[in-house]
Amino acid sequence: MDLVVVLVLCLSCLLLLSLWKQSSGEGKLPPGPTPLPILGNILQLDVKDIGKSLTNLSKAYGPVFTVYLGLRPTIVLHGYEAVKEALIDLGEEFSGRGSFPISQRVNKGLGILFSNGKRWKEIRRFSLMTLRNFGMGKRSIEDRVQEEARCLVEELRKTNGSPCDPTFILGCAPCNVICSIIFQNRFDYTDQDFLNLMEKFNENFSIMSSPWIQICNSFPVLIDYLPGSHNKVLKNFADVKSYVLEKIKEHQASLDINNPRDFIDCFLIKMEQEKHDQQMEFTLENLITTVTDLFGAGTETTSTTLRYGLLLLLKHPEVTAKIQEEIDRVIGRHRSPCMQDRSRMPYMDAVVHEIQRYIDLVPANLPHAVTRDIKFRNYHIPKGTTVVTSLSSVLHDNKEFPNPEVFDPAHFLDESGNFKTSNCFMAFSAGKRSCVGEGLARMELFLFLTSILQKFTLESVVDPKDIDTTPATSGLGHVPPVYQLCFIPL
Repeated sequence: MDLVVVLVLCLSCLLLLSLWKQSSGEGKLPPGPTPLPILGNILQLDVKDIGKSLTNLSKAYGPVFTVYLGLRPTIVLHGYEAVKEALIDLGEEFSGRGSFPISQRVNKGLGILFSNGKRWKEIRRFSLMTLRNFGMGKRSIEDRVQEEARCLVEELRKTNGSPCDPTFILGCAPCNVICSIIFQNRFDYTDQDFLNLMEKFNENFSIMSSPWIQICNSFPVLIDYLPGSHNKVLKNFADVKSYVLEKIKEHQASLDINNPRDFIDCFLIKMEQEKHDQQMEFTLENLITTVTDLFGAGTETTSTTLRYGLLLLLKHPEVTAKIQEEIDRVIGRHRSPCMQDRSRMPYMDAVVHEIQRYIDLVPANLPHAVTRDIKFRNYHIPKGTTVVTSLSSVLHDNKEFPNPEVFDPAHFLDESGNFKTSNCFMAFSAGKRSCVGEGLARMELFLFLTSILQKFTLESVVDPKDIDTTPATSGLGHVPPVYQLCFIPL
């Protein structure tokens, strides 16, 4: 018992010292609610919806404030101006990856999502270049997405207009596109290995968005010593990495350095070229983690957006009807949609953007960190401090988007019905840590949704007025509620 008292006193002293530094001269952090010893501000935050809690705190403390997640100070940036200033104007200084303990247990500082410094820069540069070489943003990848859209439509036909949960069917399409880039092959939608991988990604996104994981990220010691759903996340990622390693070994056995087939081949060739460099970042461990990052990010975010998007279209049949009128007028019923159609389909383009804006998929963004001591709006932020950039506050800016809590494609249309862009559209984040696969995701969302609505009427199993679009969980991401719908062939 005495040991516990001493420990509490020591931690309290550390917190008081941190608060003294915060309020004095050089070490002045932005204002914020007074933290409790050990617990910090966790009791003042709703772990079921931390993004909403941060919005409420911004009303009291302004667009730049400090919260303590446990003993750790975290700077929160709220609103377009503050987020833009950090991620775009001071992109290099805010390009670090902030503390995210559950993912650090998985990635161990490797890969592209949770690495830092020289390693992150080299892996990101290589990944962007390789993805572009394999057609991301070009006609060649569009052909793959169009082919996958046709496969998706055929799979939806097999439901025969019966009620179905679209989760896994919608997940298979973007997963197959990223698989074709990473592994050079796609899977049949009934392949059991494929479905198992899909289930692990889907389950992890849900668990990572749960209140328990928000608590674990604030108090990392819980991850190592307590049972809980975090262990399921760790096991799922271990299983995915084991699968990726098998694929890498297959690639190593059949590698032709003069004829790279996919992302894994290109990385293996780079490993061979740099094997004598003591500082080399191109290692087997980094390859496994990078592929897992691309695999997961290229699958779950797009499939969740598609799933949420169809739920919103069920809720708003008048929007669906206008899209289908535009599809009939521009494309017809028989030709496959292509990206050239987008410029002649302003309403569909606006709907895709509005889906992403409204669902606000990753509300608090992945955490950033400052790469050096900086002065930001007269506050001192020490090197390594975690920074949360509220994408919710940008995507729901009521000056840019009147009635931001309402789903309305007119947010992206001008008075003449033409598509209009917005600087506040940061669904893919912004700056140096913006989504590597943004171009691919934009293409998939447009082509998959257009292809579905070209061939099917969406029919709800309940009255559209009774559909609840509130997220099932709101943590790392906004996870849509489970629902069923009928795909009625046109």
